Amino acid sequence: MEEVDLKKYPFNHRLRHHTAPNLYFSIQELKYQPENYPLPLDSVNWEQIYSNKNPPDMLDIGCGRGIFLLNTALNNSEKNILGIEIRKGLTDWISEIVKGENIGNCAVLWYSVTNGIKFIQDESIESAFYLFPDPWYKRRHVKRRAFDLDFLNEVHRVLKPNGRLYLATDVEEINEYHKSTLQKFQKLKFNIIIDNSEWKLLSTNKENFCSANKIPIYRIIATK
Repeated sequence: MEEVDLKKYPFNHRLRHHTAPNLYFSIQELKYQPENYPLPLDSVNWEQIYSNKNPPDMLDIGCGRGIFLLNTALNNSEKNILGIEIRKGLTDWISEIVKGENIGNCAVLWYSVTNGIKFIQDESIESAFYLFPDPWYKRRHVKRRAFDLDFLNEVHRVLKPNGRLYLATDVEEINEYHKSTLQKFQKLKFNIIIDNSEWKLLSTNKENFCSANKIPIYRIIATK
């Protein structure tokens, strides 16, 4: 398995677990648009982003530090993968690595998925990943969770027939929330993954941490 040597790219910025709260809401929900708000996108010129000039095949929503995004790209050179992340410092850093390692099938956008993903074509994505999202434990913060029926509608729209949405969390409450939201949505069949052999994905930063500290991980695969 190929891996990016992240030691070559030290992250020299203070990484906040959260970013500005207003970034977790759609632009329609805000009274005014902050200066640091990523603009909604209607279209993207993929020919300027990927070396093969094709649109993305895989979507990593909330890609964080990007180890899963980068290594998945390296080990699937025939597929384009797009990462979406709300923390700009991370997207800048990942973009630096992509450029430095010349990973032509990998890209990352500073973006808030609460504004939808109109720039992704209908039925064009074979795999979408939503791995270890921020749990937003406090009741008053639950509305900041991106995973809702609108989110699932957008994912369903962009997935190819039989395309898959992969969900993972180390928080049991979030796992139950994912299941109940999927049950309400009804357009995606989903399976609870017990046997890791069914997962067959590379690890994220958080997954490595959980494994090292023997923290349980809850996984779901939803299929269109």
